[in-house]
Amino acid sequence: MELPGRKAPQRQESRMVASADASSPQHGDSVQGFQFSAYDLSLGDDSLVDDVSLEGLEEELEHFQGQEVVSSILGQGSELREFARDVEEKLRQVELESIQDYIKESDNLVLLHTQIRECDSILGKMEELLGGFQADLGAISSEIKNLQEQSMSMGIKLRNRKDVEGKLAKFLEDIVLSPELIDNIFEGEMNEAYLKSLETLSRKLIFTYEHPTARTAASLKDVEPELEKLRVKAVAKSREFLLQKLYALRKPKTNVQILQQNVLLRHKYLATFLREHGKEIYPEIRNAYVDTMGKVLCAHFKTYIQALMKVQLDLVSKNDLIAAEDLKTGGLFSRVTSKEVLKNRSAVFSLGDRAAVLKEIDQPAIIPHIAEGSGQRYPYEVLFRSIHKLLMDTATSE
Repeated sequence: MELPGRKAPQRQESRMVASADASSPQHGDSVQGFQFSAYDLSLGDDSLVDDVSLEGLEEELEHFQGQEVVSSILGQGSELREFARDVEEKLRQVELESIQDYIKESDNLVLLHTQIRECDSILGKMEELLGGFQADLGAISSEIKNLQEQSMSMGIKLRNRKDVEGKLAKFLEDIVLSPELIDNIFEGEMNEAYLKSLETLSRKLIFTYEHPTARTAASLKDVEPELEKLRVKAVAKSREFLLQKLYALRKPKTNVQILQQNVLLRHKYLATFLREHGKEIYPEIRNAYVDTMGKVLCAHFKTYIQALMKVQLDLVSKNDLIAAEDLKTGGLFSRVTSKEVLKNRSAVFSLGDRAAVLKEIDQPAIIPHIAEGSGQRYPYEVLFRSIHKLLMDTATSE
């Protein structure tokens, strides 16, 4: 088979002719009149012709000539060229048909090509857009990181400023004197609001006395004189108010208990304020109260004992007592005279029910006018317990 545009080298062609002569009918070969050249076995590539060696081809043909497939191919002989032309013609026809198919589909191919280019353009734009997004995201990520660092820094600064602000606000609250506080101390009436103002003033005074920062603060130089004026005024007003109420206790027919509960107890912080910030005045108030209540209670107890004498049960006379002093003034047992006849004379030295008073130690004191109204009489042991019970209750209440 000879390919167009190919020319076999002279050396290989002569070798192939010699091989053909060797296989001629004179050797008794069954394949007669079969001739071929080196180009009939060419692979279509000049570079491969020089590399392929045909030595031993004759021996191989003699070895495989008995096989049916090889014999049928070699037997065709001169028909191989025509077979090659037919194959080439068929391939050309298929190629032309394929070209016609492509021509028929040219519009679709052009449209497909256009769509592919448009898609490629869109994808290119999307690639650019996504690349821009990626760059923007990188910038945003960096910016977010910077914002986080700034936020953490600002958070720390904010906490520090809040701490400083809280401490400064507390310091100002403890040291600054408001106009309302000054007005209440100087011109306010003695009521609940005035007592709250005294408590506020007391906190400020204690703060300036004890707090180390306040003692070294420059603002104390401005506030301290005003604080001292407020303290003096508050001490004076408290002293005046308490002395007035103490003098009221000395008036006759004054209900001491009501005055103590409704006035003195409600204003007890005045005494506390004087004890803390008016040490020069507090002993005076305390002594005045002790003296006043001592006289008042002494008078009350004298009246109470005299009232109990009216409900005493007469069991003995002075003649029944050992070393009884004859006094002109009345005493606990002076109501019985030698001329009086005692109704319970037989029970002078009898214990009787008088020991029951030991079981009634915690009973309330006797109320004289109730006992006298009901006609009850008590031995002097019961009266003694009642007097001391009232004394203990009064001392506990004070």
